[in-house]
Amino acid sequence: MAMEELLTALADPARWRLVGLLAERPRPVGVLAQLAGARQPQTTKHLQALERAGLVTSQRTGQRRIYALRPEPLRDLAAALTRLADTAGQAGGSRETFDLYGVSLEAARAEAEGPGWADGRTFTFRRSPAGSPELVWRHLTETSLLAEWWTPDDLRVSRLVFDARPGGRIVHEYRDADDIDGSDQVAGYAEGIVDDVRPGEHLSYRLSPLLPGGEPAFTSHVEFALRPAGTGTDLEVTFRITGSTVGSADFIAGIELGFGQSLDKLAATVAAYDTDSRSTK
Repeated sequence: MAMEELLTALADPARWRLVGLLAERPRPVGVLAQLAGARQPQTTKHLQALERAGLVTSQRTGQRRIYALRPEPLRDLAAALTRLADTAGQAGGSRETFDLYGVSLEAARAEAEGPGWADGRTFTFRRSPAGSPELVWRHLTETSLLAEWWTPDDLRVSRLVFDARPGGRIVHEYRDADDIDGSDQVAGYAEGIVDDVRPGEHLSYRLSPLLPGGEPAFTSHVEFALRPAGTGTDLEVTFRITGSTVGSADFIAGIELGFGQSLDKLAATVAAYDTDSRSTK
């Protein structure tokens, strides 16, 4: 029995009432109709629908037909619902991130009363990727590698330009990870300029997410400082805001969570790349 058929059968309030009555004990049609406050022909139709869905079984005794509830389909449904709830509520999952972003979003919108409301706000991130500064640098500047990590979870880079030289152009467009054919709306679009390039040591750029009307929401000044640390790299990232508009609240609310997720992806991508490179030597 398909789960869809089961849900369809249970969706009708009258049938749900009959299921509740049959959970107590098997009952004949006439009694079920009385208890449900319904006409017997209509009750019979509902019971037949429940029987087709596999929820009830019946047998004739003399002039009466007795219906009984089958518990197995309900147990299967309960197990399926529990799995869905566990998936949605798992610690560190997308739902938890959604809720955390909601809290930040509410606070940011309350603060965004005028232009410049978030100017000077600075976020600092530290990660220690298990790869050399040269390898980390490649992931920061080569578009094919940059595209693997430069979005938060559940998003994907759909267009990327990163000209890794002072004055070089940056274009960063991203979509939902499941929007394979690009039919949904763009999740975000930003344009910027590279400021400083010191291979393996320091990278800085300015990047401005654009509002739906095409104007900048704010400008982020992002600096990456790389230092060798044993077999890996100590990476410190500073993210500073200028030119914040009232419309930038939705973007700024997600910086700490979203950019943090991106850097976690960077560390994982570098580690996987380093492992694959060593295994092919």
